Amino acid sequence: MYWESWLLSAMAAVIAYTVCMSIPKFHEFMLPILELTDDGAIHNPSELVSKLTAAFDLSEDQRKQRIPSGKQTVIYNRVTWGITYLRKAALLESVSRGQYRITAMGRSVLENPPSSITKAWLIDKSSSFAVFSNSLKSDSSNVSVVDPTNEELTPEEAIGQSYDQIKLELAQELLIQIKSQSPQFFEQLVVDLLVAMGYGGSREDAGKAIGKSGDGGIDGVINEDRLGLDSVYLQAKRWDNAVGRPQIQAFAGGLDGVRARKGVFITTSTFASPAREYVKNIDKSIVLIDGKMLSNLMIEYNLGVTVTQTMQLKRIDVDYFESEL
Repeated sequence: MYWESWLLSAMAAVIAYTVCMSIPKFHEFMLPILELTDDGAIHNPSELVSKLTAAFDLSEDQRKQRIPSGKQTVIYNRVTWGITYLRKAALLESVSRGQYRITAMGRSVLENPPSSITKAWLIDKSSSFAVFSNSLKSDSSNVSVVDPTNEELTPEEAIGQSYDQIKLELAQELLIQIKSQSPQFFEQLVVDLLVAMGYGGSREDAGKAIGKSGDGGIDGVINEDRLGLDSVYLQAKRWDNAVGRPQIQAFAGGLDGVRARKGVFITTSTFASPAREYVKNIDKSIVLIDGKMLSNLMIEYNLGVTVTQTMQLKRIDVDYFESEL
């Protein structure tokens, strides 16, 4: 067995990754996974994740970090994809659902182990993995797929990264559209967003609140809940320049004028640091929403955007195949 030699290499990896504060890429888990299964016993992903987390001395934040979909931790996602590729290369075998064991071919690799196992190495050394890799390439004529030789991302991470890029570009386009509209449109957009988020009851009731609260740095008021038990006062600024502390102080003063303690200040630009520090040190609850947060909330609550395509990621239902029909 090669546990001791692997542990030394893992310790070296720990030093490198402590410096850059990143979780090892999924292909960097493949050789350690193979080493951990060299005892011939049956292993499950959770067990392997636990051992690899300890071996790489991952921090609590790294252990909790999740992939873009939020459905799995990054380390669990990367370890399970490492297992998948080792299975495709016939170095591991599936004994039952979520149970894996090293194969004779896997043991032969460990007799003279490479410095690391990569996708390119698997393509070169494993005919079964090469077939799998070629099938991905041949299926890519009409569908964009993850490059099987890419060493950086698991498929879910690659999809998540692409989604984040599309979302970023959409958010930027939303801000351009908002700034091209009138101030009155922006005030109504603010109300529409808060209603979509569950505030203010109906859109009609919330819309009547605009312009009803007078001067004093307040543009409108909206119910915090559908029963109207409390109110939230609004300020909406369709600006290009950063909002400073004086504007926030004026808004806070406006809240004093109506004996209110809750407010939302929304702008298409940003908030200067003194403005953000000011709201932390007052007894009122004032939420600051800048242009970036505004556009992301609009995307999240489907305001001003429309769904053009929906994708579902599916996996094998192992229970179906294991049940007796």
